[in-house]
Amino acid sequence: MRAVLQFSAIFVLLSICSALQVHYLQQGERYSYWAQHSAPEFHIFCYPGKPKYLIHIWQSVFLQLDHPSDDYTQYDGNSPDAVQEEYNEHRYSWNLNIFSTKQKQMQLDPFNRSCVGIDSRNSYTVTLNVIRIDYWKVLLLLMGISLFLSANKLSKNTLFYYICGVSVGICTSFLILIYFVSKLFPKKPVMYGVAACGWTVGIYLLQLLWDNVRIILLNYKSYVLWYAVITGIISFVVCYRWGPIENERSRNLIRWALQAGGLGAIFFSTHFQEAAMGQIVALLLFHNIPPSWLSQPKKYWKKRFPPKVKPLTNDEYYEQGVRETTRALKDLRNYCNSPECKQWQIALKLKDVKRFASFIEGSSHLSDEEILEYETSIHTTDLTDDESEYTEEEQ
Repeated sequence: MRAVLQFSAIFVLLSICSALQVHYLQQGERYSYWAQHSAPEFHIFCYPGKPKYLIHIWQSVFLQLDHPSDDYTQYDGNSPDAVQEEYNEHRYSWNLNIFSTKQKQMQLDPFNRSCVGIDSRNSYTVTLNVIRIDYWKVLLLLMGISLFLSANKLSKNTLFYYICGVSVGICTSFLILIYFVSKLFPKKPVMYGVAACGWTVGIYLLQLLWDNVRIILLNYKSYVLWYAVITGIISFVVCYRWGPIENERSRNLIRWALQAGGLGAIFFSTHFQEAAMGQIVALLLFHNIPPSWLSQPKKYWKKRFPPKVKPLTNDEYYEQGVRETTRALKDLRNYCNSPECKQWQIALKLKDVKRFASFIEGSSHLSDEEILEYETSIHTTDLTDDESEYTEEEQ
């Protein structure tokens, strides 16, 4: 009896799928529809999804539609019934479907069932592409981690301040330009049209504007470029006038905003939301771990595997001595010229004040007698070493 019920359920499911013309596609599978009638036909294409494993964390699934024109209607849903219900609502009602979004490449959920309905009277081809490792998602994850970890430095970085200021200024100028352009249109006819046709007219106008952005950029790219350059220069002047942010609370707000953006990038870098939350929790724990907890493992590692010490040669020793001595003398001279140094108090404690003043002005810190004495001692030492080596060879 149980087997009969299962067989009847499977039969009913297959009959429904055949009636709805549902096609379950697998990786790399292609379905071609050849139009035989002038009336449009409705087909539903579904991807069943895969179990959630860590090896599929960066997987992406795309449904590629090869259609000769835009004369088709697209419906999305998580099941064939949901897509069929949406199709029936638009079919047996007065709703116009000119505001629906059409995409030739649709991204599906790799781990849940996703369905797409196509209503068209022309022939088309549908292909399911599965990308095991989507490098864009990996790049988004790395960008999110880098942004989160470097948020503290970026909030204090002057270059980042100017880049963000100029970018925000250019984007804001475009919004201001759109606002003034909208003032040129008569208000009452537009309001009457919106009241008569509903909010869908506004969405349709926005969709037309978004579709024509690429055409505007191609036909008037020189004007757009010069407008962006001029507004960028103005934004830079404004940022330079006010200067970088010095208030600590303002820096904290910028840091928190950058960290939130980094965590958001990590969360949207995969459809495996549980793994994304695990990555976020691990990053927060690593970022907030006390430094003392990390110092002990580092000490143990250095003790267990000490770094190899490479001895210096005579030439390297001489070059390092000259370099470090020059740097130290330069720092000392800068300190003596700075307001922090009390030159007169130091001069009272010195025997040769004139030599101290000459050193501050850039003269050598050694006198001729000291240089002569040093060179004489070096030659004497070298001669003694040669004599000792010669004596040992004779012996």
